[in-house]
Amino acid sequence: MDRRLFLSLITGIAASWPAIARAVSRPPLALRRLRLVNCHTGETFDGAYRNDQGPIPRVVDELCVFLRDHHSGEKTHIDVGVLDFLADVLDSVGQTKATILSAYRTAETNAMLARTMFGVAEHSQHIVGRALDIRVDANLSEAMTRARAMQRGGVGWYPHSGFIHIDTGPVRNWTLDERGLDNLLVFDGQRLRLVGRPLDDKNQALLGGGAWQPLTVPQRMSLQRQLARAEFLVRTRSLRFTP
Repeated sequence: MDRRLFLSLITGIAASWPAIARAVSRPPLALRRLRLVNCHTGETFDGAYRNDQGPIPRVVDELCVFLRDHHSGEKTHIDVGVLDFLADVLDSVGQTKATILSAYRTAETNAMLARTMFGVAEHSQHIVGRALDIRVDANLSEAMTRARAMQRGGVGWYPHSGFIHIDTGPVRNWTLDERGLDNLLVFDGQRLRLVGRPLDDKNQALLGGGAWQPLTVPQRMSLQRQLARAEFLVRTRSLRFTP
């Protein structure tokens, strides 16, 4: 073999060896795991739902059953993105387990809840399998703060009820306590900002200073309409910011 050709081959192999070694020695991506308890059915899930190849179809199917509408028993395809969102939120606060309060809801179940409970959006992300209402054993408020900082979708904070809502819809944040909606923020492509005036002057007065009094049914219905309107504005405006 020509000496110069031999030396060029040796040089080429030596130059590429670090990259080859890195490719061979790189560890596989970590498994993504979840430990969940369904507060309505008592069922539990504990396992990996994603590996270095991506979501594990068999396990995702199992989670779709686990996260079914417990009122009707119907299930849908759960967005893997909201599972990733949940896993990242748990990791961010050093928690390993979450209690699921609500996941998939049929349109009929959601409408029933909207009639009987305050704060249920008419066109909820729960209906399309992209939302979870969760509770963790500790650091719940910190989990809410970390989730909002991720800007992965919607994050609702329900301090008096002791849970947070996460979804993979438009980026927006809101807090809903026993007095009603105190803010609703939406990501407009550059920054988070208030959506118009989520509460009209009358409802703002309800949340004003002074001793808090339980709201009457008409007052709660008024706040419910304000929340639904604000959610509608979020969805309408988000379409203009989607690439």
